[in-house]
Amino acid sequence: MGALPVFRWHLAPDGYATRRQLRARGLRPGGQDVAATLERPRRRRGPLVAYLYRVDQAKPVRPMTPGRWAALAKANAARRLCPACRSDAGYVIPASLGTCVPCAYPNPADSPRSA
Repeated sequence: MGALPVFRWHLAPDGYATRRQLRARGLRPGGQDVAATLERPRRRRGPLVAYLYRVDQAKPVRPMTPGRWAALAKANAARRLCPACRSDAGYVIPASLGTCVPCAYPNPADSPRSA
């Protein structure tokens, strides 16, 4: 197999799409290899590269099963559970804090917003 075709930003021919563009159409790459690359030049750094897939070889997105929905709900619930007080914070715990806001700043005067 030869080198992949390289297209400049916004100049890819019809029939190629990125993963996000495929997903917006309800498609997925479906096991196909990268068909081409898209490069956006940048100053003082290497170019931004996007991988393109053939639209005609893409397959429909698999539907969510009840088991997948349950696993996703469980994972999202775990992201809301504070490891310090073991309560549901009602929001996704920030990775920068590692705990819910009341546990991270027990004294309201220490809160970053009070500064």
